[in-house]
Amino acid sequence: MARQDFRFFFPFRVRYSEIDGQGVVFNAHYLTYFDTTITEFFRQLGFRSQDYLAETGNDFHLVKSLVNYEAPIRFDAEIEVGCRVSNIGRTSMTFQLEIFAKGEERRYSSGEVIWVNTDQSTHKSTPLDDDTRALFMPELA
Repeated sequence: MARQDFRFFFPFRVRYSEIDGQGVVFNAHYLTYFDTTITEFFRQLGFRSQDYLAETGNDFHLVKSLVNYEAPIRFDAEIEVGCRVSNIGRTSMTFQLEIFAKGEERRYSSGEVIWVNTDQSTHKSTPLDDDTRALFMPELA
């Protein structure tokens, strides 16, 4: 995908604690960047996970995470993670994420995250409620 395929971005600056012995971002941090970006995407839409749990008894479980590493990200780099909803299923939402150099087309990484709506008393999947579906449908790419 291209940068223009995303409407939401969240910025980061690579910290020293995020790099490995090779001087590049350690691979596990990519998922932290993705998770933080999804959280901020939800916040921007006005979706509060704590309220959702209290009101419905449901929350989301991660069922798939995929990271494609395309170029190394070095210490102190300014990056932006783009996030969009690529699919809304009966019980799940799929997010596409890409990491770009700040303000540039240069892409470092792409990925996919799938969350399943889950009843927290049984930990079994349950359909997305109409309000949640209505909130995220306009974001569907």
